[in-house]
Amino acid sequence: MSRRVFLKSAGAVAGATAADTCLPALAASTPATASSPPVLGPGPVDISLDVNGARRAVSVPPSATLADVLRDVLGLTGTKIGCDRGACSACTVWLDRVPVLSCMLLAVDVAGRRITTIEGLASGEALHPVQAAFAAHDAVQCGYCTPGLVMTCAALVVAHPNPNPDEVRAAIAGHLCRCGTLPHAVSATLAVAKTVKD
Repeated sequence: MSRRVFLKSAGAVAGATAADTCLPALAASTPATASSPPVLGPGPVDISLDVNGARRAVSVPPSATLADVLRDVLGLTGTKIGCDRGACSACTVWLDRVPVLSCMLLAVDVAGRRITTIEGLASGEALHPVQAAFAAHDAVQCGYCTPGLVMTCAALVVAHPNPNPDEVRAAIAGHLCRCGTLPHAVSATLAVAKTVKD
């Protein structure tokens, strides 16, 4: 008997023995009727979010992103989800007045912190100066990237009232605009900065 034949036959005998031993145990542990798989992981968590100056109590899964909760739970659909992986900046909101990507944050991690969305940037019917400038300078085309751009540009003007063009371009460098309106966004932001300066 060759070594090859011996190993093949030994393997076959061992496999058959293991199958005979394990199959009854597997059959006993498997329910006879098909049922839906169990839900894995903890259930929803109750948290309180400070959104646009109002406390909002929500119950969300621990895995829910801030972008998902803003849009799907609170109905604040001005925050857009473009790539859902932090590459396009469409989902930009303010967290304690700092621009952040809401698709990259878990909602449970920002409970208690101050969140501002594009809906909270205006004061009633009066647009924020950056919102008005975007309209005046034709910085809106399809509009999908616009809320995130506005949030970033408004934060820049608040933190640095007199930016130069390079500073505006650096601030919005992470924003993806397929329509090509980024130069208009720069012009709009500079116009607001000039108004603030004057």
